Amino acid sequence: MKASAITPPDGPMRMSDVARIAGVSLVTVSRAVNQPDKVAPATLAAVRAAIDTLGYVPNQLAGGLASNRSRTIAAMVPTLSNLVFSETIEAMSLALNARGYQVLLAQTNYCAADEVRIVDTFLGRRVDGMALMGITNEDVADKLRRAGLPVVQTWDFSSAAIDMQVGFSNADAGHKAGVYLAGQGHRVVGFIGADERRSRLRLKGFRRAFSAVGGQVVVSLAPPPAGVDTAAAQLADLRRQAPAMTAVFCNNDLLAAALLFECQRLRLKVPQQMAVMGFGDLPVAGACWPRLTTVSVPRRRMGEVAAELLLRRLAGDPSASTVDLGFTVVPRESA
Repeated sequence: MKASAITPPDGPMRMSDVARIAGVSLVTVSRAVNQPDKVAPATLAAVRAAIDTLGYVPNQLAGGLASNRSRTIAAMVPTLSNLVFSETIEAMSLALNARGYQVLLAQTNYCAADEVRIVDTFLGRRVDGMALMGITNEDVADKLRRAGLPVVQTWDFSSAAIDMQVGFSNADAGHKAGVYLAGQGHRVVGFIGADERRSRLRLKGFRRAFSAVGGQVVVSLAPPPAGVDTAAAQLADLRRQAPAMTAVFCNNDLLAAALLFECQRLRLKVPQQMAVMGFGDLPVAGACWPRLTTVSVPRRRMGEVAAELLLRRLAGDPSASTVDLGFTVVPRESA
């Protein structure tokens, strides 16, 4: 190809310029931008090389009007400060990006009013689908059902699912954590976490396990997101409620790791005087000492499956799906 043939023209780049440089038709360029999985790899590479050469930015609004697709998926997370959600979002984004979709991300701050505002904004932008890391507002759920777009909920199961679900049962995970600690001989135990839906579900299951053995569960719930900053005060709260307490189940690993530091400051031996159990199996769980006993959940796989479900629906599969990825109790030295 002659050098003059790849000289960017004056003024805004157009799709016709990309077609000329790549040696393909306008239709092929449009398909490469909006439906890359339907273009031969060599042709797709030529179009993308031309786009890079020209610095062309596709008009997504025009493409969306033509195809009735915006090529965007909206995702709502309760908070960006909790690392457990980041791997799910990253894995989902990578899978969607590979199929030509971009992810728009918003934080709800565990606030029902924010959920309403964010969903209205996303629906106004005509997103092709939505991924939710939980939802607290039933009005929002009803609105999404009426909107008719693909929706996948992650990190929990609901008996009144909006559409599709992928994750695990938080109540069952809490129950298994309780069964594990009860099996270690603990009968007076504590639970610390945030005052939000997933935390309360884990607490419900945890209480069920100790009710079965005649145990006692004391609770400290902080405004979400509970984490490193709340651990010391929450442990003090539990010890005031039950001085005989011998174990604490924490709603996330960061909270549990902070609790280990607080036990060290108080000269409480772990696990001899105070067993500590976390949730999530974040990298910190295996890096701290004593290493954290925790509940491992498939954070990345949740994102990958969420993307698969959305893509399947966008490809015309009308069926709703619930995918249970389960969880695993991981015993380590802290309990």
